[in-house]
Parts: sequence; structure tokens; C-alpha cells
Amino acid sequence: MFNSIEFNTLDQDVQELIRESKNAREMSYSPYSKFKVGAALRCQDGTIVRGCNIENSSYPVGTCAERSALSTAIIEGKKKFIALSVVADCVDNKITSPCGMCRQALFEFGDMPIYLTTPSMEKVFKTSVNELLPLAFHF
Repeated sequence: MFNSIEFNTLDQDVQELIRESKNAREMSYSPYSKFKVGAALRCQDGTIVRGCNIENSSYPVGTCAERSALSTAIIEGKKKFIALSVVADCVDNKITSPCGMCRQALFEFGDMPIYLTTPSMEKVFKTSVNELLPLAFHF
């Protein structure tokens, strides 16, 4: 499902997207879990919109980085996206990917490549919305 790619072999625009998600990760508000996540969406017009996870002591009130970026983009009037990047630490030696709620939210805006990596950005794993959520709910 994931294709592992060396960061330095990626196109410059993908490298830029990943760097922006790493920068967004530093803005994370995660005082409870200490698990920082950053995301960046490349919009169809070429702009990049960033998001980070925002925790709350009332756990369900928190927001994932991917939906944070999506919300910001929509507020800015952007609804067409080219790619998403997510940067987070590994859990149990596994790359962190969007949660089910984020997968469904992203599906609403069509299939796009998703680049997953850690803060070291050495290896990047490429997948897509449709690969992560093959049986998405839709009308």
C-alpha cells in the first residue's frame, strides 16, 4: 500500500509541501499526548495551507492536523487539492497516517496523493485517499 521514497528524490514541489507540514507540526497544541502532527495541503492554485493537531482536555473536542488544514483551506475559499503531506512520529515502528475521520473528510474532496513521513524526512511513504479508504461512505 505504501511506496517508500527517498526525500531528496522527490519533486521540489512535494519537498516543499513536506517541509511545510513539518513546520506546521511545530505549531501543534498537544499538551496532553505530546504527540505533534503537522499537515499541509497543496491547493489547485498552487498555494499551500497548513494545519496542526489541536488537543483539548475534553478529548473529543480536539482536531487532527489534516482536518485543521482542510478547514483553513475551506475558510480561504479553496476546495480543490492536489496533494497532502503529514509529518508525525512513528508509533510502534509504523508510520502515522490519517485517522478514519480524516480519511472520510478528505474523501469528500476527491482522491489525491498523500505523503507520510517522520520529522527526519528521510523516507517518505506515498499513498492516496482512495488507497487509505477504499470503501468510503458517499451518496
